[in-house]
Amino acid sequence: MSRFLERLASGPPIVADGGMGALLASAVDRLRCPEEANLKAPEAVLDVHLGYIRAGAELIETNTFGANRAKLAQYFLEDEFERINNAAVKLAREAREISGKEVFIAGSIGPGGEYAEQARVLEGRGVELFFVETFADLDDLEAAVAALRSVSSLPIVTLMSFDSAGDTLAGVSAAKAAARLHTLDVAAFGANHGAGPTAALRALSEMQVGAPLAVLPNVGLASMSGKRIVFPHATPEYFGEFAAQARALGARIIGGCCGTTPAQIAAIRTAITENAAPSTPLLVREREQATPAAHGDAATKLERLLEDGTFVVSVQLDPPLGANPEALMATARAVRDSGKAQFVDVNDNPRARARMSGIMASVAIERFTGVETIPHLTPRDTTIAGLESQLLGAHAEGVRNILSVTGDPPEAGDYPGAHGVYEVDSIGLVELMTRLNRGEDFHGRAIDAPTSFVPGVAVNPTADDLGLEAERFERKVAAGARFAMTQILFGLEPLEAFRERIGGSWPIPIIVGVWPIRTYELLIRMHNETPGMVVPADVQERYRRAGSNAREVGGQLGLELIDGARSLAHGVYVVAPFRAPMNVVDFLPQPAHEPVETGR
Repeated sequence: MSRFLERLASGPPIVADGGMGALLASAVDRLRCPEEANLKAPEAVLDVHLGYIRAGAELIETNTFGANRAKLAQYFLEDEFERINNAAVKLAREAREISGKEVFIAGSIGPGGEYAEQARVLEGRGVELFFVETFADLDDLEAAVAALRSVSSLPIVTLMSFDSAGDTLAGVSAAKAAARLHTLDVAAFGANHGAGPTAALRALSEMQVGAPLAVLPNVGLASMSGKRIVFPHATPEYFGEFAAQARALGARIIGGCCGTTPAQIAAIRTAITENAAPSTPLLVREREQATPAAHGDAATKLERLLEDGTFVVSVQLDPPLGANPEALMATARAVRDSGKAQFVDVNDNPRARARMSGIMASVAIERFTGVETIPHLTPRDTTIAGLESQLLGAHAEGVRNILSVTGDPPEAGDYPGAHGVYEVDSIGLVELMTRLNRGEDFHGRAIDAPTSFVPGVAVNPTADDLGLEAERFERKVAAGARFAMTQILFGLEPLEAFRERIGGSWPIPIIVGVWPIRTYELLIRMHNETPGMVVPADVQERYRRAGSNAREVGGQLGLELIDGARSLAHGVYVVAPFRAPMNVVDFLPQPAHEPVETGR
């Protein structure tokens, strides 16, 4: 048994060191990464190690967290890989010799690298164990352990980073992590980095499987002040209380991570030496049980009608360019009172122009008119966290049919030079709604209660690359889409051909886009300038011949498409005129109530 394993098994908990990167960044100018200090400012690295040893640390980590070849390459330091790792171990050993104390030296290895290569170098220079730390994904961590075991038999401590709910960014719960890590050949496992001491204590409380635990949290959540990273002002006394509670939860290694200084480590040492008892509970469980969903599992009207085989009709509206919703509300009421359509679907900043939010407009329509809506939502302008916030707010208001769309490119909109966010695409947005319906966020972490969204997707039977369009449609269905709305069509032959291309039947209900364009000039412009929109040559000629009667031709063509869609699809949506949306009510045909056959 190694000296470290003997010490881990007996005596008080081992006090580890604190954050290295933040201290080095504040002490050394123009570092490309903290690990560069091993070569550029070795005296600063030595001083940090000595500061922690003098504060009472019995274990220090080498300054090598991001010193794998791949991460160093981001700073054009890949050729210095061996020198940086060699120097890190040399400096840690030098600090131990200067202090004259018995100190363990752990080789720090972070995620995302060639683990075996770095471990081989660190062990060759004399580390006594490895800290494989700040992981979010269990598969990656398990791969790292396997890689280390392929080149070394030194003890391994594995650490994952948890939020205040006890989950990693990849959605791994502390309990799940403990169950899996307990089966690996590791000396201890636990939590580091993360959302602070309280989050680390919560993770420890859920990792009680009878194995040695380790905990080295951040001082708290950092923020930016200009170009500076600012950490909370956690007092040493607070960290002393944290250490007492961590010890009570079975922690055998206790230290700190980002933002912690020798002052916090000294407080941990005092609490361990004095065997301090916990006095002020830091771990508070705010929610033990999820709140029931406000709307339960009741199907939306759209779901019910599609399931019953009723041919559905929606009117597509653009939200206003300003803050006045009255015209939008009036159109929605007129649609409702006509009895010719059951829904309105609301665009999300079409043509990338800044408009009222389609989600918020839909909330207002449902609240003040009672018409069920199908808001469009694009991931173009919003992060994943922002999309989750919008969706959860919409769900609280009862809006549950959501059409996931890519959105028009930002370059085409009001702000030239703007860039899209697109942390996920339209398929990822459907996956997000599917996960929320399972009661978890995008990363798999539990939310208060499952949602009941009805995700929809766009499909274009006239796309230039129909193979790609079919493949993406299949992925959208697999992601959880419940219905689809087509690009605007001016003939139904492409729809029928696309259905045959994907196997002869629709996997989900299809709603066809119909736009009774009123002028030949607009028709030609849409065909030539709008991506994804195709107007067949015979339709163009029909408009051209109509001359001043193009409006009548547009209306007649729209009615023909609606009638033909009854045998091919499950419904239609009709685009309201831009400047006179109320006119759509006059165009809509009287409802037909018979079920439809669509080759499903």
